[in-house]
Amino acid sequence: MEIKANCKINIGLDILRRREDGYHDLSTIMFPVEGLYDVVKVEPSDCDSFHNAGFAVDCATEDNICLKALHLLRQHYAIGPVAITLDKHVPFGAGLGGGSSDGTAVIVALNEIFNLKLTEQELIALAAELGSDTAFFVRNTPQLCEGRGEIMTPIDLNLAGKWLVIVKPDVNVSTREAYAGVRPEIPAIPLQERIKASISEWQATIKNDFEKTIFKAHPELAEIKTALLTAGAAYAAMSGSGSAMFGIFDDELSAKKLSNTTPYIFKV
Repeated sequence: MEIKANCKINIGLDILRRREDGYHDLSTIMFPVEGLYDVVKVEPSDCDSFHNAGFAVDCATEDNICLKALHLLRQHYAIGPVAITLDKHVPFGAGLGGGSSDGTAVIVALNEIFNLKLTEQELIALAAELGSDTAFFVRNTPQLCEGRGEIMTPIDLNLAGKWLVIVKPDVNVSTREAYAGVRPEIPAIPLQERIKASISEWQATIKNDFEKTIFKAHPELAEIKTALLTAGAAYAAMSGSGSAMFGIFDDELSAKKLSNTTPYIFKV
């Protein structure tokens, strides 16, 4: 079974509070980006195997989230040996959820191959054990994500006809670095209300709370955001904890003004 494991962007990211378990409660809108994806192939085999093509993943093979997903399901279900191939195209260390999408793709594939007949809620619960963004990719539609990201509410967000530009500079931001300087704060108006305004109003009201401290450490990211807005983006921000920056454009001509700096340009 072959799955296109697409990435996502975060439109707004409010860090609300630090929890007693050490995590933070968030409020963010995750939006799937179908044009940028890894290809995850899972097939029954005589023995387990894992092959990585495309971008080399920055972790030991045994730590890859695809294998973690396989081992997780084996804790609960009779899963036979499989061959997993990950053809990696989504940049890592970017806040695009590429790894999370890969892990969820393996769970979905195993559910189909071994006829586990898991419900959506069961798939979400399993995916949430792998990480904070993984549950989103079970639904893979615009969602208001709260808690650690695993509490999801469908949200009406239609960007059809818009153009999306994603810039991934040669900068990686670790989760630890991203959270090191944040100061949680509950906004006066919840994100799910602010998103109802027209896109032209988002820039003034919808923020990614990670930007403030990450931009201080990596000012080139702030420069990319400015370049996206100067090129005509109706909205530009950092995705997740970075370091990918994105802009939403009304037309193709404006979107392609930055074509010399990024290969990631898609019509939504």
